[in-house]
Amino acid sequence: MNIETLNRWQKSLQTRSSLAIIVTAAILIELTVAIQYWYAREGIEEEVVRRAKSELTVESLEIQNVMTSVEVAVKNHVWVVESMLEHPDSLYTVEHRIVRENEQIWGCGIAFIPYYYPSKGKWFEPYTTLKLDSNVVKKQIGGPDHDYTKLEFYKHTLEGDSAFWSEPYLDADGARGMVTTYTMPVHDKTGRCVAVIGADVALDWLADVVDANNAYESSYEMIISRNGLLMASPVESLVMQRNIIDIELGKGDSSQGKFNEQMKAGKHGQTVLTDENGEKNYVFFAPIKGKTGWSMAVVCPDKEIYSGLRKVGLYLTILMLAGLALLTFIVIRTINGFNKLQQANADKESIESELRIASGIQMGMLPKVHSNCPDSDDIEVYGFLAPAKVVGGDLYDFFKRDDKLFFCIGDVSGKGVPASLVMSVTRTLFRTLSNHETLPSRIVNRLNDTMAEMNETNMFATIFVGVLHIPTGRLQYCNAGHCPPFLIGDGVSKLNVIPNIPVGFMAGKKFVAQETMIEPGTTIFLYTDGLTEAENSSHAQFGVQRVTEETERIMAKGNTHPRELITQMSDAMREFVSDNEQSDDLTMLAVKYTRKHDARELRRNIVLPNDVNTVTRLQPFIEEIGDTLELSSSQTSKLNLAVEEAVVNVMNYAYPAGTYGEVSIDAKADGKQLEIILTDCGMPFDPTECKDVDTTLSADKRPIGGLGIHLVRQIMDSVSYERVGENNVLTLVKML
Repeated sequence: MNIETLNRWQKSLQTRSSLAIIVTAAILIELTVAIQYWYAREGIEEEVVRRAKSELTVESLEIQNVMTSVEVAVKNHVWVVESMLEHPDSLYTVEHRIVRENEQIWGCGIAFIPYYYPSKGKWFEPYTTLKLDSNVVKKQIGGPDHDYTKLEFYKHTLEGDSAFWSEPYLDADGARGMVTTYTMPVHDKTGRCVAVIGADVALDWLADVVDANNAYESSYEMIISRNGLLMASPVESLVMQRNIIDIELGKGDSSQGKFNEQMKAGKHGQTVLTDENGEKNYVFFAPIKGKTGWSMAVVCPDKEIYSGLRKVGLYLTILMLAGLALLTFIVIRTINGFNKLQQANADKESIESELRIASGIQMGMLPKVHSNCPDSDDIEVYGFLAPAKVVGGDLYDFFKRDDKLFFCIGDVSGKGVPASLVMSVTRTLFRTLSNHETLPSRIVNRLNDTMAEMNETNMFATIFVGVLHIPTGRLQYCNAGHCPPFLIGDGVSKLNVIPNIPVGFMAGKKFVAQETMIEPGTTIFLYTDGLTEAENSSHAQFGVQRVTEETERIMAKGNTHPRELITQMSDAMREFVSDNEQSDDLTMLAVKYTRKHDARELRRNIVLPNDVNTVTRLQPFIEEIGDTLELSSSQTSKLNLAVEEAVVNVMNYAYPAGTYGEVSIDAKADGKQLEIILTDCGMPFDPTECKDVDTTLSADKRPIGGLGIHLVRQIMDSVSYERVGENNVLTLVKML
């Protein structure tokens, strides 16, 4: 084989290799794009299901609340009607009260059995309605032209001797509009059913409900009655005119009939229907809770749901082609080869790039809000971190949960990449643990055990963990070998801390927690030894004394805002070290407590024995709180329901059967929020550990238990638990 042939063979081999690389890369890129597109579609589909179910749940609860309030109003006045049967002309007063006190009720009537009052004739149905101008209209609407004895609500209620929600109908004599009626039987002194009391609810508000919270711009909703009558729809001409069985959402789609039957039967489910234009629609349906027998459906068009994804797919295809073109160019250039210097430079650049990325990741792990703590006007927080190298081993973190500020500051032994890895693990463990634990000693204990189990390099970290209860100013903290923080208020002092050892040394080590009260206006200043051990050119350290003096100077000038405090402390340290290179990671964190926790509008207390029969004593206690805080009757009723559920939960689980104990209920309000604090000395019991109940499941498929705490979570804005000494403390918070 001559040289020319060998060169041609080598070039041919290089060409085939290059083509193989390009084809392989094209296949891999195409496969990557396809996988990304598939996973993105799966994610969007899950989001559609979540949003649709959420919309169904929210609007079902809204409708249920309206209907329940009507049921309660009628139920609460039946006995009044029964006591006034001997005075038929006075019944208008009861009807007037029902209509006046319940804005959902359009009109109220009482239909008596024929000839119950001989003087009134065969038909006697006093009816009261409230017009838009607030004028009350009272009239007797029973008669030959309005023979209510033939109407559904009268016959069904009288025959069944029970409450009943009627099918929607046009009431031309009473409410004069499309209504549904809730009725209950009325009995005389002998127990005989002699009349039916009913409250008419106009149905025009349903259109506002279904249009209020559409999951997507083009999505729409439908509501049907128990017999399939269309009660709310984007096509107004169909409302109250058509039955769901006769409506075609998906023309020629075999799934249509099954969907119509399932929705009419009050079942949960979802399906995909194709409309007359060939467009797919996702349909989600579920029954509306309560006694009405209604069902609701949400229709989401496929075209709108995946429009963004299709655009992204197009862009990805364009980028893929551009990438292939670029790859071809790179492969051609690669054929010429790189020399060792270029490879070394490439390696160096790769290392520097990875360090920059690592630095970005590390800084990205720090809290993003530095001026005010998220969702709180009572705390100001600012943090500062400057690694000695591209990455470092210092850390700080803070976040607010259940009216508590969780914060920490730490220093990992060593510097650079190894320290940064331990720092990342430490910070992640703190955030994970403090999302489930409340006491700082438990957080530090579990953090230490976890780090010690994987500590094969004998690295450790000092850390200070604090939990500040914002409403009271109680600070619980645990120190693991870290520098004691400063308290800056009326003066400057060090926080009294038990040193303990750093975390990561010894699994099973028990760390001791401490507690103190923080007065409003006090700033907690935390730092790492990168501040006190900063050296100037003469190797003199900045030192704790200079930190104290500088803090006093800053405080004397009135600059106690966390950002100003840290900025001026950093400037003073840099002025001291001058041009000397930073030798250690530097981190500072300042937490200023500004809440006026001594100003309270309301404080109440009641103590109950662990006997569920005594829970009825809670109602006047809650009603007094509602009156003091000027809550509506509905808000007070819901608050009473939540507190009763929580108290019964405690009585049933904190104290074993046959054991005597007490439950103390404290109520505190400060104008912003109402706190209900339940304290008992029973065995440890955390009701918040119960998972959320899947209310979409039927009763026979749903696990037993959990409904009580689920109801409490639905009514209150936050529910938190902690074990304090020998007591269980459950805190319910409602924003005012």
